[in-house]
Order: sequence, then C-alpha cells, then structure tokens
Amino acid sequence: MSDSRILADHRIMGGVPCVRGTRIPVATIVGLIAEGQSVEEILDDYPTLVAEDIRAALEFAALAVSERQVPLRTSA
Repeated sequence: MSDSRILADHRIMGGVPCVRGTRIPVATIVGLIAEGQSVEEILDDYPTLVAEDIRAALEFAALAVSERQVPLRTSA
C-alpha cells in the first residue's frame, strides 16, 4: 500500500488494524461490505471516513488473506 491509511497500534483498539485517525477497524468495514452495504452507505454512517479509507481497508484485508495459506479440503 502506498500510504498508511491503515494502522495497527497497540495503544488503539488493542492493536487491531484500524483506519488512521479513527477507531474504526478494518474488520468492521469488510463486514459491512460483505453484508451488502454500499460505499456511500458506509460513508453516511461513518462521516469520519472517506472513500479512499474503505478502499485501503479492503486492500489491507486482501493482502492479509493472501499472506496466509488456507487449507483446501479435497473431496473423497
């Protein structure tokens, strides 16, 4: 990521990755998108966010998942 919109600081929310300058966790944003909320709805509900924050949260989540190996079950 080119800028640090997402920070994990042990003094803020116990180190959970959050949008810089807020206490809004990346997981909250990803969860809202997964529930079907639009970017506009999220921005209305969280006025301290801008669209770039949501994009950065999704990018952060994608990178976090891509760095892990997820076991795949094979069919019998």
